Amino acid sequence: MPVPIRRLFVALTLCCALVAGATACGSGGQSSTKNTSAAAQAVPAADSPSPSTSAEHQKFAKTRFVANAALAAGATYQWIVKPWKAGKFKKGTKGRRLALIKAGAAGLFAYNRLKAAQRNAQGDPTLSKALAPLGAGIESLKGLAGKLRKGDDGAAGAFDDIIGQIKDAGRSAGAPVKEQVPTAAELTKG
Repeated sequence: MPVPIRRLFVALTLCCALVAGATACGSGGQSSTKNTSAAAQAVPAADSPSPSTSAEHQKFAKTRFVANAALAAGATYQWIVKPWKAGKFKKGTKGRRLALIKAGAAGLFAYNRLKAAQRNAQGDPTLSKALAPLGAGIESLKGLAGKLRKGDDGAAGAFDDIIGQIKDAGRSAGAPVKEQVPTAAELTKG
């Protein structure tokens, strides 16, 4: 049974995005820090905007937290929760493979954005306290693609629960999070 070229192209593109996202998430720890510090040294201090007071630093931390958490929530809802509720991850369902590829890419993206939101929250004492108990839950999201592939329906529900808890923590800290679906370019950049 021949497969349309367009479907193959979409699957190949998503697979490449998955691999690129995984390598960017996995190996970028030390080298990106060195590149960032080198870039920061190359730019004079007067040219780089930075908050001058701790109140401004906290405000920027909340803003960055909201942006990262909103992107994670949007990707989770669009490509993990909606297909899960529609039954796209069940074995034998038409379009399951593509749904799993999209969910894997969205899972990597959302995990990356949640880790960034967690780092942003450390700049604000209220957010830091609200998100402290969620660290283990965020770490547990790493193996989502494998769990979905094996037919674990609870994996998508767990992702949805963690996103809900992060939204609640943000709301309690004065930083309400609204879902924002990332573009395809944002999804592939991570």
